[in-house]
Amino acid sequence: MSSLTTLARPYAKAAFELAQGENALAGWNDMLRLASDIVVEESMAALLESPDVSNSDAVKIITDVAGEAFVGRFRDYLAVLAANGRLPLLPHINELYRALRDEAESRLSVKVVSAIPLDEDQSSRMKQALAQRFECEIELENEVDTEIIGGAVVYAGDQVIDGSLRGRLQKLSNSLAN
Repeated sequence: MSSLTTLARPYAKAAFELAQGENALAGWNDMLRLASDIVVEESMAALLESPDVSNSDAVKIITDVAGEAFVGRFRDYLAVLAANGRLPLLPHINELYRALRDEAESRLSVKVVSAIPLDEDQSSRMKQALAQRFECEIELENEVDTEIIGGAVVYAGDQVIDGSLRGRLQKLSNSLAN
């Protein structure tokens, strides 16, 4: 676990609690994602790191770029991040917030790496099987990696299920070597 994730955790929890209090988990998710996208943009990141830009100016710049997308207490939340020099942590905060939201809403984000893109039927069957196994709603992302040869590797939370042909060949190779 990176130290940035450790630093971001209390801010993600605070955002989650604020969002829960406002009954606006989805809205805060969208605002955090947008703020994160803004601060990682190369020229914006350089501008925010400049000693010539005050905390209030940094928040103003970010909110100006976002337009009317930031509502409610989110602007105050950004001001607290800026005052503590934590605006660069927004991508980590966003990731941790999303995990907290997924847990609260009994949803699991799953990445399925396959040799070819999953068609709609395969994706649907994969979601159904995973929902049954993990007993929650599944949010599926498909990534293509031709090096796995065939099958799929499933990343679900802290679990990895390797059903790839490459994985099977590696196991066979290891067992023959021993």
